[in-house]
Amino acid sequence: MAEVTRVPIQPVAKGSLTKLWLGVILAVLLGGGLAWAAMPKGLDIETLAEGEGPTIAVGDVAWVKYTGKLAASGEVFDQTPDLPPQIAETVRSIFPEGSPWEMREGAMIEGFFNGLLQMKKGGEYELYIPADQAYGDEPPSGSPIPAGADLIFEIEVTDIMSQEKYERDMAILQQMMQAQMGGSGGPGGPAGPGGPAGPGAPGGPGAPPVLPQGQ
Repeated sequence: MAEVTRVPIQPVAKGSLTKLWLGVILAVLLGGGLAWAAMPKGLDIETLAEGEGPTIAVGDVAWVKYTGKLAASGEVFDQTPDLPPQIAETVRSIFPEGSPWEMREGAMIEGFFNGLLQMKKGGEYELYIPADQAYGDEPPSGSPIPAGADLIFEIEVTDIMSQEKYERDMAILQQMMQAQMGGSGGPGGPAGPGGPAGPGAPGGPGAPPVLPQGQ
């Protein structure tokens, strides 16, 4: 049997041990600091239910169900719009529940954009957005949001998809709607009143005021 050569381990001096522990603690704090740095100052996310898979990324299309409230009073000022009954079944045969949010800067208020980038599919969250990352002193005209208001959003991420898949599925939906409605611009059809891009629908006139920046 071969003899095992043992290498003696030199004891660590007390001063060195203290430095070692400080180094470990510093490394942990720095590691945490990197995560903290990814979250803009003042923005806060509470995870109510953990999601799965990767977080939402720039270039994705995030499908979310949300309720927006004024932080000061709890008053609801916005929430996921319901689809018109005549198209709901058709739309949901292609797309998940919720509203689509194209993940690009300027497509939504800063705090909502940065908050979504920390979220995962299937997760439920409460997102606190300070006024300077919401609408500041210039809220959307006619909205119940006062100037300088901090906002809270309750968010459920129902799906995450690529821009390519979103556009492909939207083309399929448009074809289905045209076949059902007999045209592309009639009531309830694509680009028509009540249709997927019509008034009151996600992406259309009358859509949730938090979608366009500064509107």
